Amino acid sequence: MKIYQINVVCGYGSTGRIAVDLSKVAEKEGHECRIAYGRGDAPEGVDAIKIASKVEVYAHVLMTRIFDRHGLHSKRATKHLIRDIKDYNPDVIHLHNIHGYYLNYELLFAFLKEYKKPVVWTMHDCWAFTGHCSYYSEVNCDKWKESCGRCPQKKTYPTSIFMDASKGQFIRKKEAFTGIDNLIIVTPSKWLESEVKKSFLSKYETIVINNGIDLNVFKPTVSDFKERYKLQDKKILLGVANVWSKGKGLEDFLKIAAMLGEQWKVVIVGIDSKLAKKIPKEILAIPRTSSVKELAKIYTAADVYFNASVEETMGLTTVEAMACGTPAVVYNKTAVPEVVTTESGVVVKAGDLNAVKESVEAIANNAEWIEKCRRQASNYLPKSKYGQYIVLYQKMYE
Repeated sequence: MKIYQINVVCGYGSTGRIAVDLSKVAEKEGHECRIAYGRGDAPEGVDAIKIASKVEVYAHVLMTRIFDRHGLHSKRATKHLIRDIKDYNPDVIHLHNIHGYYLNYELLFAFLKEYKKPVVWTMHDCWAFTGHCSYYSEVNCDKWKESCGRCPQKKTYPTSIFMDASKGQFIRKKEAFTGIDNLIIVTPSKWLESEVKKSFLSKYETIVINNGIDLNVFKPTVSDFKERYKLQDKKILLGVANVWSKGKGLEDFLKIAAMLGEQWKVVIVGIDSKLAKKIPKEILAIPRTSSVKELAKIYTAADVYFNASVEETMGLTTVEAMACGTPAVVYNKTAVPEVVTTESGVVVKAGDLNAVKESVEAIANNAEWIEKCRRQASNYLPKSKYGQYIVLYQKMYE
């Protein structure tokens, strides 16, 4: 089979790594794969095509900021994508994140409806069935179940500074995304599957396939991380995010840092230069890294991983930390509790920082956790998880 994936990035970030890992699994089984992407660069050795230019991306960002029309620009890039799909002539088209300032969703879906090829759509967030936002749990908004409007998250990603077009966007997405005869939706968690079934996408068949991680990369890894940052005498509480939005729990990291004793150091990875200026000096803020090997070193150096997010469709960083032998403390919100067992971490009530503190101190420095965490992470091997996609492709192709 020839498989054509579409995602905003290729090879970095959680969705970019997923797309590449899936391609590797498929190619080992004799299939051909190509990834079309919009931003950044692709790793060497991957059959990939970049469809958008920086100018197009910046223009899309600008129009989103002013008019709240995210996903309705980038016509040139989308036409480029459609031409490449026709030339490649895939047997299956696999969509990942089709948002991210690089694609026109109306053009793409009008083409897919005419093209008649099988389509798999992996939902990595909730953007597809809302009028604006990609997550809504932090503000407890459920307008998307009926129709959006007067969006309480207009200034969250994809940020609009001026207009609120959420009502119109909801209508346009519903019109564009429904009506494809051969589309199956995949979600990485039971929680997201349940949300999709409450939306206008509920008529599509929906199945759960967890994201996978490479245990040959994410494993206990020796490094000089503590020496480099002069933390030899400290215990580390770690948090990692691609983007530290409010729903990722940054404020709770600031609070827990003040509650833990001097023997602890809170480390947060994924902080941009603008946000770094607001982080207290007591917290070690590290920029986002595209190196999975460097991430594995940081995960291993940590004593406890804390996922304070209330907006997760799976919680892949939590699994990555456990794969490196680091136990996790997570909130009982959205999908994260699905990946943690009593032998690999602790689930606490969201916002209960006293419970976080007690749990962090209780599970630190216990060597027994390492193998138990690795055992839990082994449930997310790429061959096992992404092999399920191959079976799905073959089923749809036949």
